[in-house]
Amino acid sequence: MIHRKFSRPMAVLAAAFGLLAASAPTWAAWPDRPITFVVPSAAGGSPDVLSRLVTNEVSKSLGVPVVIENRPGAAGNIGILQIKSKPADGYTIGYGNVNTLAVNRTLFKKLPYDVDHDLMPVAQAFDLYNVLIVPKDSPIQDVAGLVATARKQPGKLSFGAPGIGTTGHMGGELFRSMAGIDVLFVPYNGGPAALQDLMGGRIDYLFANSSEVGPLVSSGRVRALAVSSAKRIALLPNVPTLDEAGIKGYETVAWGGVVAPRGTPREVIEKLNAAINAALATPSVREGLAKLGAVPAGGTPADFQRTIDRETKRWGELIERNRIEKLD
Repeated sequence: MIHRKFSRPMAVLAAAFGLLAASAPTWAAWPDRPITFVVPSAAGGSPDVLSRLVTNEVSKSLGVPVVIENRPGAAGNIGILQIKSKPADGYTIGYGNVNTLAVNRTLFKKLPYDVDHDLMPVAQAFDLYNVLIVPKDSPIQDVAGLVATARKQPGKLSFGAPGIGTTGHMGGELFRSMAGIDVLFVPYNGGPAALQDLMGGRIDYLFANSSEVGPLVSSGRVRALAVSSAKRIALLPNVPTLDEAGIKGYETVAWGGVVAPRGTPREVIEKLNAAINAALATPSVREGLAKLGAVPAGGTPADFQRTIDRETKRWGELIERNRIEKLD
């Protein structure tokens, strides 16, 4: 009797679950159309160049076009907002870095996105380093000379960076703090504009990604004083680290990776992660990264999350300790 009493409702319930299971997407066919990859900076800058290098191989692996969409502005916040506002279906992903995923969380009073609730880490793509450069005709010959000049002329020297909150900016603030100097920060909307003003003598020094300035250093159009890495980089083997140049313990890494809107299916994240790691293992990408002074990273989404958490804490402490003015 009990069996007959509940057999019909149970059958209906089972049929309903079966229908839901049949209609639920398995994502086995993903992707079956082009993927948009949002880069929160201008075309021609390091994030753009490096993203194209990696996504070209990811496109081959996935069998669909990966289309770059540049969305610069507001220290990368505009691009990240674009990523998080799209459907979580794997067809809009993008570039996230130390600026947008770590620094901005403390630097801005309020962000139009929440890293933890709006985004999902997919994979860290690479580590990149900054180069401290001066104009080719600058009287400053080395880091010690830069520090001495700044101390003799408090508030007179100026340094630039390709955007507020970038490692060029934060690395410059770290240098200012560790060297004990008083200098003026001049922000730019991208690396090319900052480099143009440096070469024109309108700013005194600049922290810029090695991918942008390597050829300029090699051709003698600018002079490199030091690199931000803990060890010398293969791209500029004769340029000392800031630690070697007297700023003991100095290191900044301009890491970058891929993020997706929160809620993107785990199967899609796994496929993307596998495609990115496969791309980073190809000789063409590794050689391309090396020519730009970058080092492939890779790893799991959890690995990338740990990097984000660690760097958020580090740069947040610097901003608070040095009372860097927060942005609206």
